[in-house]
Amino acid sequence: MRPLAIERPFEVDQERIWFRRWWVHLLLFLLTLVTTTVFGSALQTSSHAGTALQDSFLVESYTRLFGGDWRVWSGWVYSVPLLLILLAHEAGHYVACRRWKVDATLPYFGPSPTLLGTFGAAIWIRSPIYRRKALFDIGVWGPLSGFAILVPILFVGIWMSRIVHGMEAKGSFVFGTPLLLRAVERLRFPGAAASDICLHPVAMAAWAGLLATAINLLPIGQLDGGHILYAAFGARTHRLVSAAVISALVVAGFFYWPWWVWAVAMFFLRRHQLIYDNEQLGPKRYAVCAGALILLLVSFAIIPVQIQ
Repeated sequence: MRPLAIERPFEVDQERIWFRRWWVHLLLFLLTLVTTTVFGSALQTSSHAGTALQDSFLVESYTRLFGGDWRVWSGWVYSVPLLLILLAHEAGHYVACRRWKVDATLPYFGPSPTLLGTFGAAIWIRSPIYRRKALFDIGVWGPLSGFAILVPILFVGIWMSRIVHGMEAKGSFVFGTPLLLRAVERLRFPGAAASDICLHPVAMAAWAGLLATAINLLPIGQLDGGHILYAAFGARTHRLVSAAVISALVVAGFFYWPWWVWAVAMFFLRRHQLIYDNEQLGPKRYAVCAGALILLLVSFAIIPVQIQ
């Protein structure tokens, strides 16, 4: 008698996603490669001129792109390391999902014609998460994986940067300085003011990675930090901390108005799906949780970008 075939829905679904949707992921990735390369070209112009970034540099880069000027592709020195950081972040989520048999899509990249050249990247989780350990691992391995790639890129970028006194007065945009970035700057340029350091585009790729890390690790809703918080301390603590962080974003908005946008968005997305699992994470995962908090603190800048 012939045995019955047992269908494995997770693997079948993954195959369907790959064959029918792979072109969407690839197209968004290529568009993001273009927009980040164009922004990187503007950073190259800024770095060579020894000034802070000007909006005219970005306009010039898009003019080169549509005019067929090959010099725009010099911006790969920014786009490639940045996309490696984002790809490592999403790969960390994806591999953790596969490990816990959670159905997830490949990464969707977000191209942007404005600052940084991208809105970041994300995967879409398509099946429920039943265990706290699974939720924790899926939430934390994205930031950890991205950060592992980010750190060497940051060191290389800072060592390629240079001192230009008074450069901030010559640009349209001034970028904030997270604690980790400032620590590496002090190693490379002891005693130099952050405002006098002309960051190489590679260092700016690491800066963008730090911003993405900080935002994702905010302990709110279904951000990575929200997943970690819920898995580590439960639903009640998640609600209280989410409310406190949203309130903090409202206060921070008086110094940097885009935090108000985030506060409103996170207010409507503050809820987390319920997980009925009381299993403890164990000391190793709680240690990783403390490490994730440190990553948030060293990556965060209250005022990421100032427009002059």
